Amino acid sequence: MTSRPPTDYRTQLDTAALAIRAVVSRRPTIAVVLGSGLGAFAETLQGSVRIPYAKIPFWPQAGVEGHAGQLVIGKHGETTVAVMQGRVHLYEGYRPRVVAFPARVLALLGCHSLVVTNAAGAINRDYAPGDLMLIGDHLNLQGVNACAGPNLDDLGPRFFDMTYAYDREYRELARQAAGRRGIELREGVYAGVLGPSYETPAEIRMLERLGADAVGMSTVPEVTAANHAGMRVVGISCISNMAAGVLDAPLDHDEVMATAERARPAFVGLLAELVAALSTIGRQ
Repeated sequence: MTSRPPTDYRTQLDTAALAIRAVVSRRPTIAVVLGSGLGAFAETLQGSVRIPYAKIPFWPQAGVEGHAGQLVIGKHGETTVAVMQGRVHLYEGYRPRVVAFPARVLALLGCHSLVVTNAAGAINRDYAPGDLMLIGDHLNLQGVNACAGPNLDDLGPRFFDMTYAYDREYRELARQAAGRRGIELREGVYAGVLGPSYETPAEIRMLERLGADAVGMSTVPEVTAANHAGMRVVGISCISNMAAGVLDAPLDHDEVMATAERARPAFVGLLAELVAALSTIGRQ
């Protein structure tokens, strides 16, 4: 079987990128994906242009509460940044390559760095709601891979390395940024699961034995596609709740949103410091 991608998907990527370039002439070099309730960072950009996802051809539409569903491109200092206020998820019924679509378009636009964020449940009992966790690695337990299927040869190789899926230098920059802001930054392994149901206590015990510190339903497809395209990645989780069974209490999305709001000042401050640091270095 040929390794060339289906024409329609590759053309869709180009069409989306061209539509964005038609609205914004500046070339972004850093991309940020903001998860549930974490969209406030986009408001700090200067001279920003907002493009609703519905206005970008073939761009998947965010349909979950806490995901504004727009691409914001503006200046952070002297650096042009593309910020996704919201993402789509596998549990909404999207295919893996559709979930990865935005990350690939951002790579085509010229972004060499990707900052991914999410709201996650804490498995590590030393964590507490409101903590911020630097993602050191992830477990893909979603049952699919964003790069399965015909390869996009012009974006990346068929087989690619994920040893440093979360860039070591970028993680050190994140630690330094947290130190400058006086933020205690946890560091751990993110388990990506399918959802949309929250995990059972037995599943959380399994994830704990596998080495996961936090669990969520996003992030892994974007990170995989970004690594395939040669982007350098750093990830931060906002710990929104303790995972099922850690505390004797049910879970709900309102708790996720409320915790994200409480963590907003620290989260926005950390992102601001981190993006400023990333703007000084590029692709290796």
